[in-house]
Amino acid sequence: MGRIVIFGAGGRAGRAAVAEARRRGHRVTAVVRDPRAHGGLATDGVRVVAGDVTDGDSVARAAAGHDAAISAVYDPAAPPALFYTGAARALLAGLGRAEVTRLLVVGLASVLTTEGGTALMDVPGYPQEYRTFYLAHAAGTEVLRTAAGGVDWLVVSPAGDFDHAGSRTGRYRPATADAASLISYADLAVALIDEIDTPRHHRTHLGVEAA
Repeated sequence: MGRIVIFGAGGRAGRAAVAEARRRGHRVTAVVRDPRAHGGLATDGVRVVAGDVTDGDSVARAAAGHDAAISAVYDPAAPPALFYTGAARALLAGLGRAEVTRLLVVGLASVLTTEGGTALMDVPGYPQEYRTFYLAHAAGTEVLRTAAGGVDWLVVSPAGDFDHAGSRTGRYRPATADAASLISYADLAVALIDEIDTPRHHRTHLGVEAA
């Protein structure tokens, strides 16, 4: 089995990714801002460390010796536009130095395109109060998209939203953006680890929904 470093491991998506990776026998380094606040993460096969996803040196130290990385990060105290572009640049730089070539990023459905080719956030009636946050995610993805070679990245998001009460079924399917679509955190994690175990999508944004 492999070794996976997970940035933002203390959040709901990050915790689900830790659980799915361990279910399959991978060893995990869980990177959080303050390990003291996430003591429950430190179980058999999981090492919890402090790290800063916006600092390339910190990323490189945490990622050294790993086979793949997952970013499920969120910082409510940071300006979103600076945070997500900064994180993307630091991940590319740090993972490159650590020679980790596969990166999975938890993204947003809001910037995914619908079957008609329109970004979900531009569909009439879609909530606009978080548009700055949507655009920040899009800017972070653009940093990845325009980077030269090196890291084989993939953004994975719900095609619509998370089913916050949903449990793991182990099933999902790729889907274009649809506000009515749902997937559980656990099944999104299945998609993430599948793309580490058997990479099928590369340098794009993949939407997934419950199957």
